[in-house]
Formats: sequence, C-alpha cells, structure tokens
Amino acid sequence: MLKQKSKSQHLAAISLIVMAAGFLATIPLPLSVWRTILQGGFEAGLVGGLADWFAVTALFRHPMGLPIPHTAILPKNREKIIAKIISMLEQDWLTKESIREKIAAFQFSEKLFTIVNKEIHAQPVKKNIITLIQHFIKKIEIKMIAPTIEKELKAFVENIDINYYFPLLVDQITIRKYDEKTLDFILKEIDDWAKKESTKNQLGGMAVEMIENIKADGIMQFALRSFSNLVNEEKLGNIIQSLILKGVDNYRDPLNQNRKTLLIHIDTKLQTMKSNEKIYEELNRFKLQIIEKWKPEEKIIELLTEFQQKAHDFVEEPSFYDEYILPLITKSLNELKENSDKMMQLETWIKKQISSFVDRNHSKIGRLVRENLDKLDTKTLIHMIETNVGKDLQWIRVNGAVCGFLIGLVLVGIKALF
Repeated sequence: MLKQKSKSQHLAAISLIVMAAGFLATIPLPLSVWRTILQGGFEAGLVGGLADWFAVTALFRHPMGLPIPHTAILPKNREKIIAKIISMLEQDWLTKESIREKIAAFQFSEKLFTIVNKEIHAQPVKKNIITLIQHFIKKIEIKMIAPTIEKELKAFVENIDINYYFPLLVDQITIRKYDEKTLDFILKEIDDWAKKESTKNQLGGMAVEMIENIKADGIMQFALRSFSNLVNEEKLGNIIQSLILKGVDNYRDPLNQNRKTLLIHIDTKLQTMKSNEKIYEELNRFKLQIIEKWKPEEKIIELLTEFQQKAHDFVEEPSFYDEYILPLITKSLNELKENSDKMMQLETWIKKQISSFVDRNHSKIGRLVRENLDKLDTKTLIHMIETNVGKDLQWIRVNGAVCGFLIGLVLVGIKALF
C-alpha cells in the first residue's frame, strides 16, 4: 500500500513538473500559433495540477503549512466525520433490517453441521472431548450421592411386594424340584452320618441306657433283663444303624411309595403356605428389620469409587473415542439431519438467537467503531486514511494536470481560430 502511494505521488509530481517545464520551455519560443496553443495547454495543465494538489492536500493538512481557511478539513472535522461514519454504519450500511435479511437468507444449520462433521475428526477436538468427559467423571461427588442411592435402594427393597413374589418362589421350588433335591440332600447327610462307626457306638450306648432306665414290674422286668443279657451296646448299635440305612435307601428310591407320599405332603404344605397370611406378615416384618439394620452406604461409596476410577481409565483408552463417542455423535447428527422438523426448529432457534443478539447489541457497533477510532490520535488517523485512499487522490492530481493541458489546448485553439 505504501509503495503504491509512493508511486502515485511521484507520478503526480512528475505530471506537475512536466506541465511547469513545458510552460517555461514555450516562453522563449518565437511567437506562432503552435507556440500559443502549446503554451496555453501547459499553462492550463499547470494551473489544474496545482489546483488539484491544493485541494487534495487541503483535505489532510494546511498546504505548505500555511493556515489558509477551509484547509486541513479532516483533522478539523474529526468528530463530525466519526459521527457521520457511525451514523452511516447504523442507519444505512448495517441496519437491523439489513442484518436480519442476511440472517434469514443464511442457512446456519447446514454450515454448523459441515463444521461439526469436519472438526469431530480433528485430534484437538478429540483430546478436548476426552478431557472434558474425564473432568466430569472426576467432578462427581460420590459421598454426596451415596446417601441418595442408599435411600432409593432401601425404598426399592421396601416396595418389593412379598404377596407377589412369595407364591412365585413356592412355584419355582416345585417346578425346579427343589423339594426333592432338598430331601435327597437330607437323606445323603443322614446316610453319611449313620455309616460312621462313632454313630453306631453312640446309638448302641443310647439304646442300652434307655433299656436300663425303663421301669417295669414282674414279667416285663424279667423280660427286659433277659433281653439286655442277650444284646450288648455293639449289637444294638448295629441293629439301629442297619434300620436307619435301610430306611434311607427306601426313601432314596424314586418309586418308593413312602417317598412319594412325603413329597406330596411337602408340596401340599408349600401350596398351603401361599395363602397363609401369618407367613406374609412375618416375611414383611423380617424384610423391614433387614432394611432397618442394613447400612450399605460405605459399600456403595467403595463400589462407586472403584467404578469412577475404572470409567476414568476406560475413557482414556485410545479406542474409546473412535468406538463410542464418534459413532454416537455421528449417529445423533444423522438422525437430526434426517428429521426435517427438528432441523427447521434448530434453524429457527439459531436465527432467533442471533437476531436477538443483534437487537440487543446493534447500538454497540457504532460504540465499538468510536472506541477504536478514539484510540488513534489525529495524526495516526489521517495517516491511515491517506495511506488507504492516497493513491486515488494522487491520480486526481495527475488527471487535473492532463485534463487541464487538453482543455487548455482546446480553448487556445478555439481562441486562435476566432
């Protein structure tokens, strides 16, 4: 810009020098028509160039430093010029209506989606999103939310309907044959216990003791003594042990009638329990007692703290963004773009927000321009204006000299003819 201004200044000066030199060069020439015409052309060009130099210079400063009236127009009228610039900006160039028209014609949502689709693949955006997610994870106050979780958990357990779940539990016992499995487990434990040598001795000793403690008279007493002389502790233990093992084997047989009868009895009792109100009352009391004594807050804090750290570490994995966040954002954007109603709502909302912002801050445009111009002293402001428009103004000087020369030729030529 400075080079262009310098070239145009030199050209304007050269044109003025040429006119002056031409005028001076024609003075000593012999009097003739051509001398008169050329001298008149150079004279008019010199006057036009000087007049335009004076006019252009008077815009920015006093010509030759002389305080001639109506010169240095821009420095003297700084405030008026700034006020006019601001007025033109607010009322003519950047009016609210013109800005609203531009806003209405622009498709913000399409541009927004284009930018987002491009930026979500950029490494800085990826890093910032991951950092933001980790920040939110770490900001979660576990000790603050643990009591709420405990309260909700207890409320959930308390609201469990025993009347609904207990019959289902009883039915599952029958369907899954837990009654038979329980019976078989008990029989196995009895069988293992009865087969022990210590069990046999213990049973024999108990039987002998019981016989000896039986009180009887006459023949019954004689019979008991005779029986006790025939058997001892070992024999009685073997007899009782054999009876128990045989009974266990019988009840283990699926076809055994006693087993079937026992299982039917168990099932009947189970079905009866489904309509026993006392059982439901007892279960509800038991549930409330458990809830009252249950203090899970510490465990909840421990689990949530562990989960928080795992979530933080998981987010930091290189594949997390590409496998989870990026597909989620892309899917959400595609769904939004395919929904014309939502797109229209988004576009309307964006334009409404921008229009509201313009309405609230339109007056600040002029204020901003004034603040920026006020930061500049008059000399700097004039220099900026002259630097930016000086080239065209210097061409005014050149054109003034050339046009003056041509007009001078024409006028002197006409004068010579008449």
